[in-house]
Amino acid sequence: MKTVIVYKWARNAEDAVVRNDGTVDWRNAKMTAGEDDFAALEAAKAIAEGDELIGLTIGDGDASWALARGVLQTISVTDASNLTDNASTAAIIVAAMRQIGGVDAVVIGDSEEYAGVPVALAGQLGWPAIAHVSSASAVDGRVQVVRKQGSSEQTISIAAPAVIAVSAASPEKKTPGMKEQLAARKRPVTKLTLAAIGAASDDKVSSKGTRLPETAAARIFDGDPAAAAEQLVAALRGEGVL
Repeated sequence: MKTVIVYKWARNAEDAVVRNDGTVDWRNAKMTAGEDDFAALEAAKAIAEGDELIGLTIGDGDASWALARGVLQTISVTDASNLTDNASTAAIIVAAMRQIGGVDAVVIGDSEEYAGVPVALAGQLGWPAIAHVSSASAVDGRVQVVRKQGSSEQTISIAAPAVIAVSAASPEKKTPGMKEQLAARKRPVTKLTLAAIGAASDDKVSSKGTRLPETAAARIFDGDPAAAAEQLVAALRGEGVL
């Protein structure tokens, strides 16, 4: 099953600068491998099941992250900016995937900070999507995934093509050593530009401002449990809750 693993597509939130007026400056935030990227890569390998597995990254960072972890070829959209709009990020990924062609499954990290990207990706492709996936595989020409639902696990079989968003169950246990990193430098990286794939770099959403939400003062009820309960009930009635 021809599979694309999308990696290093999210900005590092630690690089963001919060100004005194509450606005956030993302200009120095770099594309980085997210905490979900390794889990997504493992799922993509299982789905590909020995067939073609292609890495896809955006931005001007080092594309060898996936190559050092067993992916044999990758594509990098080098001039993609650190976009603030999830839909625009998804549009660039979609445009690059269309350059690849014939993709059966795209696997991406289910980032909590950028949860809108996998959803927008599925919407722009017109494909079904499954999020919060913990593991995946290919079974009888379909993608089979496992995800947690509360205290239980849910197994779902979905026809290709599909978008699979994978959540990290645990951190990467062993990072590639020098040997793997040197081998990664020799593997092919196809460098593309936004113009080459027909994608725009402008955000479709503009931020008009940032501020802290208004919060109500907390109230503490002292005394014995019975008295505290009476105070709580009276306060709830006063607020119109009861």
